[in-house]
Amino acid sequence: MSTSYSGNYPIERRAGEIERLHIQGAAMAPDTEVMLDRIGVKAGWSCLDIGCGPRGITDLLSKRVGARGRVVGLDMDAQFLEVARAGAPKNVEFRQGDAYESDLSAGSFDLVHLRFIASTAGDPERLLKEAIRLARPGGIVALQEPDGSSLNCYPPHPAWDRLKAALLGAFSGVGADLQLARRLYTLVRQSGLEDVQYRAFLIGVRSVDPMVDYLPSTVESLRGTIIKLGLLSETEFPSVLAECRNHLRKPDTSFTMYTVAQVWGRKREEKQGKS
Repeated sequence: MSTSYSGNYPIERRAGEIERLHIQGAAMAPDTEVMLDRIGVKAGWSCLDIGCGPRGITDLLSKRVGARGRVVGLDMDAQFLEVARAGAPKNVEFRQGDAYESDLSAGSFDLVHLRFIASTAGDPERLLKEAIRLARPGGIVALQEPDGSSLNCYPPHPAWDRLKAALLGAFSGVGADLQLARRLYTLVRQSGLEDVQYRAFLIGVRSVDPMVDYLPSTVESLRGTIIKLGLLSETEFPSVLAECRNHLRKPDTSFTMYTVAQVWGRKREEKQGKS
């Protein structure tokens, strides 16, 4: 693998992608708050959100660290960062950089957080190594990653099944792992972090909920990869999307999102030398 590797994230920039990410972030905010409570994020902390996109969890961290703290959002996408900077609080800054090899100083942060980066961009071990480098001794590294197998709807529908298969196939086709949640706890324990904690959550969605269009909209953002891999053709793409959306609009339809594993651990304190 090339040392300049920076991931194979297959999501495309398109109209509606930023809105999709904001809706997803809002839906997951309550469970993210639970994780931050358990970590004990305090006023004055310095926090880093790797792969923040157009906001990530920088808004949640900003409120917790207060005026004496700071939050840095790191992402490769300049357009996402432009959106994120608009109206951002004074204690939040956004920087363009590589999640695998940033130019941020080692040992700079009380908390380093990643959500849906290790699973979708690939090479989670290397990402975790970089996150640990950036955390201060005694600081926390936290990850949130999915298990796509729980992405199921009821009543079942062939269009849903085809879009789910296309989504999972698109990510696996570029070397991503949308089942990383299953082994995330083991991965973090083996990284050398201490006091590793584990929590999982699952969101249920109805026709009236903001996340109702999650699967069709995410597949739209994967269009190029899906067509390239032959998972759906150009001609059938719009009809399958329409059939799935019609099914999801029915009042009796519901679905579960991917299961999200939250795993966090503490970087070892530096041992004091003997005097």
